[in-house]
Amino acid sequence: MKLAKNHLDLGLFSNKRDEQLAFWQHTIGLPYDHMGKLGGGMQQHRHHMNGSILKMNHARDPLPAIAPSGIVGLQIAREGLAAPRPLADPDGNKVALVPKGDGNVDGIAVLLRVNDPAAHDRFWTHAMQCERVRDGCYRCGDSLIVIAERGKVERSVEWRGPGYRYTTIQVWDCAAEYRGILARGGTSGGEPRLLGDTVRFAFVCDPDGNHIEISQRASLTGGRL
Repeated sequence: MKLAKNHLDLGLFSNKRDEQLAFWQHTIGLPYDHMGKLGGGMQQHRHHMNGSILKMNHARDPLPAIAPSGIVGLQIAREGLAAPRPLADPDGNKVALVPKGDGNVDGIAVLLRVNDPAAHDRFWTHAMQCERVRDGCYRCGDSLIVIAERGKVERSVEWRGPGYRYTTIQVWDCAAEYRGILARGGTSGGEPRLLGDTVRFAFVCDPDGNHIEISQRASLTGGRL
């Protein structure tokens, strides 16, 4: 894939706006970028983390009580740490600050629970064209996808639910990358669409149904959509 940004982004959904903002900004120490309106009573609060973006999507209305996604944790590299510092946000989502370079984490690592590690290996190396760093660890830009555990992951038709729900890859050509991923065996989670003059985006799904946003953002592509 031709990346427009060398970092993977991560999105979560919550009904606890103030508690979440306090946690990510003060406890974790992520700089706040801006808030964007997603419609339907949702606001996206964007935070910087080593070049990646943490998208805290606040839902005004109660989120559906659906099964958790396969995204079970986040690691954020931090200079000056002697050992990992495990934490959890106000909804119980696991996040750890880790020494820079620990486990090859130089930016962020997104941790997965998976039903079938072999299926994920084929997906991340072939469909998504990521580098295999080691067994169960794949590099997208300078970010990592790590298979942290094997266990039951339930698919859900609705993906906007509590907790970590999706990753975002920024590319130069959303439609071309979306078609390429499908041609290489990926499955669709939503065809390309345009959001104003800001972004063209589509979704693909990993073998367990976790959503991956393929995003062509005008601010990264010189206005090209």
